[in-house]
Amino acid sequence: MTDANASKRAAAFAAADLVPDGATIGFGTGSTFAFVLERFAQRMQQGFRVRGVATSVQTAEHAKRLGIPVLALDEIDGLDLAIDGADEVDPKKCLIKGGGGAHLRERLVAVAARELIVIVDESKLVPELGRKFLLPVEVVPFGWTHTARRVAATGCAPTQRMRDGKAVVTDNGNYVLDCKYPGIPDPAGLQRVLDGVPGVVDHGLFVGMAGRVVVADAGGGVRVIG
Repeated sequence: MTDANASKRAAAFAAADLVPDGATIGFGTGSTFAFVLERFAQRMQQGFRVRGVATSVQTAEHAKRLGIPVLALDEIDGLDLAIDGADEVDPKKCLIKGGGGAHLRERLVAVAARELIVIVDESKLVPELGRKFLLPVEVVPFGWTHTARRVAATGCAPTQRMRDGKAVVTDNGNYVLDCKYPGIPDPAGLQRVLDGVPGVVDHGLFVGMAGRVVVADAGGGVRVIG
């Protein structure tokens, strides 16, 4: 296992161990959360009970393969916790998420939870969002080039996300624009602007939503930012 994966695994296991027996939680998306599911499966062998709402088809399928019960969000009134990774975290715990393109469902699950626990390695802690990582913006396919121009007017250079020569389509049937900003000094302000752009379904800015942030260093040590 590479050092990066070892750090992800350490943070994910620490976050998974914060979940009490019998909890209903939000299951995140991505390589880091896969380690959370691995830890849940280990704990279940000792009688631990957990069930969750998945933020992507990929996560739902992985959980089911491990024997972890998966529910639909509409089946429950709320979640005890949600656990997910982030692509960047600033000093105020504002986040960029959505490298996996699941940010819309991740947001819906996060707001249904009493707390969003974020799992990252130290490299994801940044002084300002957007200097390195591209901000994903999910847009409806109809007229998407017009939407892309409106998004560009917020101060970024948007590029349609492609894979194998084809446009990436989210689980919700939408396109993703990866937007290069010189930096995002006011995440809350940009969030408000993007929320008002016609054609934008959602984006990867998560402001004021993170609770505890579980951070792993390169040596596998873990600390929690409250």
